[in-house]
Amino acid sequence: MDIRRNGSQASKQQPADYFTGTVRLDPLMEAPEPARVRAASVTFEPGARTNWHTHPLGQTLIVTAGFGRAQTEGGPVRELRSGDVVWFAPGEKHWHGAGPQTAMTHIAIQEAEGGVTADWLEPVTDAQYSVPAEKN
Repeated sequence: MDIRRNGSQASKQQPADYFTGTVRLDPLMEAPEPARVRAASVTFEPGARTNWHTHPLGQTLIVTAGFGRAQTEGGPVRELRSGDVVWFAPGEKHWHGAGPQTAMTHIAIQEAEGGVTADWLEPVTDAQYSVPAEKN
């Protein structure tokens, strides 16, 4: 058994190479091999979002606070609310982040393949982000 005490892992500001706006990651867990699962709590300030990206083994998001949005390539921008659970299939190109005026926090759960959990792509443009979100 391994207990990681609250506050024992430092918060990390996320780099502009992969994110637009202010984004903080709080590590939750990284299972030792042969397990591959990793999880983090990610907080996006209003207007902040990821770049387009994919996950080799997929990703689950559990929205824990606030209001956000997400989009898969070719699909509509969708609203995310506290309590929503989102699944992105392996290789599905997508982005996610806060609403334009509201912060959002989610737990991100993904598995690593060869040590890689995400393949980062181009930034989401302001025009892509600003499309009105489809209500669920």
